[in-house]
Amino acid sequence: MNTLEIIRRKRDGHELTTEEIRHLIRGYTDGTIPDYQMSAWAMAVYFRGMTERETADLTMALVDSGDRVDLSGIPGRKVDKHSTGGVGDTTTLVVAPLVAAVGVPVAKLSGRGLGHTGGTVDKLESFRGFSTELDTTEFIELVNRTGLAVMGQTARLTPADKQLYALRDVTATVDSIPLIASSIMSKKIAAGADAIVLDVKTGDGAFMKREEDAVRLAEAMVSIGKQVGRTTVAVVSDMSQPLGFAVGNALEVKEAMDTLKGAGPADLTELSLQIGARMLVLSGAFHDAQAAREALVRCMQDGSAFAKFREFIVAQSGDPGQLDDPSLLPKAKHEIPLIAESSGFVTEIRAEEVGLAAMRLGAGRMTKADVIDHAVGVVLHRKVGDPVKAGDTLATLHVNQTATLEEVKKRLKEAIVIGERRVEPPTLIRCIVTEDGIIRP
Repeated sequence: MNTLEIIRRKRDGHELTTEEIRHLIRGYTDGTIPDYQMSAWAMAVYFRGMTERETADLTMALVDSGDRVDLSGIPGRKVDKHSTGGVGDTTTLVVAPLVAAVGVPVAKLSGRGLGHTGGTVDKLESFRGFSTELDTTEFIELVNRTGLAVMGQTARLTPADKQLYALRDVTATVDSIPLIASSIMSKKIAAGADAIVLDVKTGDGAFMKREEDAVRLAEAMVSIGKQVGRTTVAVVSDMSQPLGFAVGNALEVKEAMDTLKGAGPADLTELSLQIGARMLVLSGAFHDAQAAREALVRCMQDGSAFAKFREFIVAQSGDPGQLDDPSLLPKAKHEIPLIAESSGFVTEIRAEEVGLAAMRLGAGRMTKADVIDHAVGVVLHRKVGDPVKAGDTLATLHVNQTATLEEVKKRLKEAIVIGERRVEPPTLIRCIVTEDGIIRP
């Protein structure tokens, strides 16, 4: 098969065949197709796009480049959840034990954070001893025994996606909807899911800043799921301000624990219930989202959600003492208030800047090799729309190393905007994308 001709056909706007797409991915993975040809193809896709069928074929070619996790040893329909990333996004730590507490098993593969977005594995490692280094046999045994397990992603899953993403990152072809959608969905399918619930973020702290782009990405991923036999639902949610109040690993863990007990922030609670309800419906345990939601709320109220979280952490070698006494979680040396200099109303909290501020304190990584500090971060005390008086504490900085403190304070002062007039808080759930169309709240 002629690689040059395939690149030319895509450059000229033609639809590639299944075999042409598989040829490209196979060749790039085994080294017979060089970087310069693959980058030319990626740029052609960036400008010309891909059809739904092409995007589904690309997804499955990425899946077939490596191993798949076989979850057939777990009874029932397995539903996975994925977020496109944000600031203070602790939903997995809430949703997974909530859904498991209702009786639907959750087998989750999760990764580490990079940049201003946090990773689930990093957050869970705030518990002493907690380990996601499981093999598939241990993983399945844990899910069958406790109803929930989280395993770290392995290099053997979708290696072609990792290789292609690294190339896109240095050739200005990252922000292509078909390439993003196939990258995300390939990992979910390789992880063994029968059905998938996606949390697609939009706003300042999200990859997709504009809502219309987030909806397009959601539609593309739902379409891939339909094409390859994985029922997929996408919740498009706000990330113009951080989710919840806490940004930083141990700080977010504490907030997730509060939420599981029914005492968490309103936005984190609502989004977790929305995602969890959709997971329960896709599992077949419930026929409608409202009944599923009511079951989740009961689990928060009767203590079974937090009990499931405790069982999960202990089963993966986490310290039970830190669950019983959250003050034993990693704690920073200094807690420094950020004081409001004027009165008015919070009109904006720029999520990306807050995330970058927490990263500069040590809560995130600039490179994959960086070591994170689980104790540090930022806890907000206001949300958009809240009133503020001069002298009020807008946020508390949890700090170990003070070298970047002044930079972080300056960044946060610019991120939290105070105006004279109250604005309405942003709508949390923008829409829900299903195979049958878009549902607006």
